[in-house]
Amino acid sequence: MHKQIEAYAERLRTRFRGFLPVVVDVETGGFDAQHDALLEIAAVIVSMDGDGMLTPEPVVSTHVEAFPGSHIDPKSLEVTGIDPDQPLRGALPERAALDLIFKPVRAAIKASGCQRAILVGHNAAFDLGFLNAAVLRSGHKRNPFHPFSCFDTATLGGLAYGQTVLSRAVQAAGYEWNADEAHSAVYDAERTAALFCTIVNRWRRFEELERDRVGAA
Repeated sequence: MHKQIEAYAERLRTRFRGFLPVVVDVETGGFDAQHDALLEIAAVIVSMDGDGMLTPEPVVSTHVEAFPGSHIDPKSLEVTGIDPDQPLRGALPERAALDLIFKPVRAAIKASGCQRAILVGHNAAFDLGFLNAAVLRSGHKRNPFHPFSCFDTATLGGLAYGQTVLSRAVQAAGYEWNADEAHSAVYDAERTAALFCTIVNRWRRFEELERDRVGAA
């Protein structure tokens, strides 16, 4: 590995105590991770540039087939606009969907020297709950995510901007919000990733200013 790339990997590996941040958003058939269907999942791996700033990688996503016997609340479909019976969705069974998401995450963990991934989400317990339930149902043995630790951008948005609603926090961070694209796993994951990286990078700049101030004193 090139020495410069090794330096980036070392900084990312130590930035979050060996955890690789991966933004995940799920769209579902309700709020119950054990009984309601997982219908979409998207993930954005976070990397680090030469200046030590976090940057989002391209999103990885798939539609997911409702598992047998799952419940789907029509009100949830009204919000997401998902038609589970649409044959052109290209939905994958849960196991195959997890394989699609997990493969690049495991590769990024290896490249960065991190120990495992940590889920980043807006109200992250919701996304982590559905991810863990799908892992359990499918008997998946190679889940790269920490089973209970996570980073929540609802909390971080409240800290950085006084905003806990995703759309308002994203706008406060200086990004546009398209309500027509919201509640898509891809769009929400990309916006959440931009928000997370902006907040963490903002904190880094504050640390640099503080060091400069102390050094000049």
